[in-house]
Amino acid sequence: MSLEQRIARADERGLAASGLACLDRCLPLLDGDGELLRPLWGSLADGSDWGAPLEKARDALLGLGEHGEAAEDGNGHPAAVRLVAHMLDSAPAERTAEAVRPWAESCSAVSLRVHRLLDPAAEGAPDPAGTGELPPLVAAELRRQITVLELLEDHGKQGLRRALDVSGEGRRVLRAVVSRRARGSAESGV
Repeated sequence: MSLEQRIARADERGLAASGLACLDRCLPLLDGDGELLRPLWGSLADGSDWGAPLEKARDALLGLGEHGEAAEDGNGHPAAVRLVAHMLDSAPAERTAEAVRPWAESCSAVSLRVHRLLDPAAEGAPDPAGTGELPPLVAAELRRQITVLELLEDHGKQGLRRALDVSGEGRRVLRAVVSRRARGSAESGV
């Protein structure tokens, strides 16, 4: 089953977890700490309102001067930083399937785009919408997105812990890519 089909079938918790996981994996671009989104994951687990934790996360991450520091410090692609910032900005305050579905779809597309922008093997590679082999970073992100949706569909609330683990793994990978890019920029004098 394709990613799009899984998103279409997902319930409110699966959709929220999918969008949150995409955002979580892209946090290194905003110099964000993985713990920052834990209260949102917690609200998915206990069914509580996520409006207050969402505002707290926005305040913390948006405190980077509209992401200016992250965009200008050379550790990421400025377009990717803006895309990730938009993921957080557009998260719905109400966690209903109707509100979360478009956000989850957008987060999925944005996360794949971010991974494509940062993948050193992506230059000259086929567009994800086309046919052909995806660059490794993009292919891994696609697998993670599908895995998160499968976990929530198959295990419900109990799948959240494993989904969080999958996101943490993806965040570590992207952090390494961002770090490598920053070292490469520093070495080349850019």
